[in-house]
Order: sequence, then C-alpha cells, then structure tokens
Amino acid sequence: MTNQDDSDLVHRVLSHLAQSHGRLVTVESCTGGMICAALTAISGASEVVEGGFVTYSNALKASAVGVPEPLIEAFGAVSIEVAEAMAQGGLMRATDATIAVSVTGIAGPGGGSEEKPVGTVCFGIAANGRISSERLHFTGDRDAIRLATLRHALEMVLAT
Repeated sequence: MTNQDDSDLVHRVLSHLAQSHGRLVTVESCTGGMICAALTAISGASEVVEGGFVTYSNALKASAVGVPEPLIEAFGAVSIEVAEAMAQGGLMRATDATIAVSVTGIAGPGGGSEEKPVGTVCFGIAANGRISSERLHFTGDRDAIRLATLRHALEMVLAT
C-alpha cells in the first residue's frame, strides 16, 4: 500500500470484518497475494483473516480451489465465471472463512487481447450463500493496475 488512504482502507476492512464477525479468505491471481499481504501487515489481522490462495496458474486455480478446467477453457482465466468459481472454491476450502474475495486479471504489460485488454480484471465475492462478481478495466502500468485491483477488492469486502 502506498499512502494514508490505502492504510485507512485496510484498517476499515479489518474493522468491518471484526464488527460483522467475518473471516476473510483471498483467492488471488494477478495481485499475487497483495490483498492478503496488505491485510496481514496490520497486527491483529489474524482475528479476521483466514489466509489466502495465490492461484497464478490455471492448473492451480483448478487444483487448489476447484475451478473446473472446462470453465477456464470455455471462458478463459480472466472471466466473471472463473472469478466466481475462485471465490466459491476458496470459501469452501477455507472452512473457517465466512467471506471470500477473488481477483483474476491482466496486469500487463503483455497478455492482453482485443476482447480482454491489459487492465481487465474480474472480481468475485462469496458470502452469506451468495456469489457476486464484476469486470472492470483499469489503466496505467502493471503496478497501477495491481494496486487499483487491490483497492477495489478491499472496497468490495467493505460492501459485503
């Protein structure tokens, strides 16, 4: 995290989880563990953070959190469908977690396509028996895209 606003956001998420008696698990691809790292940098986070999965490869998305390989083949790793499956799978495998947030995207500088340009990120959140998701597009370099992804994922947790 880079500034006071980011630090405040992390503290708000931890406070929100504590007040709602939530326990969070992250399932991260393009952020490589940044979400979980930002939260666990704060002392006491273990009260509300169960842990995180870094599922950078498609194979690990399938084996670690149970994303069906046919789903990845049909929609691609960067898709709403895969983001939802990542969140659902993370929540199921982290048995003490009550909420899961997932991110999968193209941080660049390469890897984009016309349909999914660099900066495309899909988010999933699973909690309270519901799964929701969204697809956004961020601009900037790799670091800016990853940081924007981190911030948006934390905002999604706050809204849950």
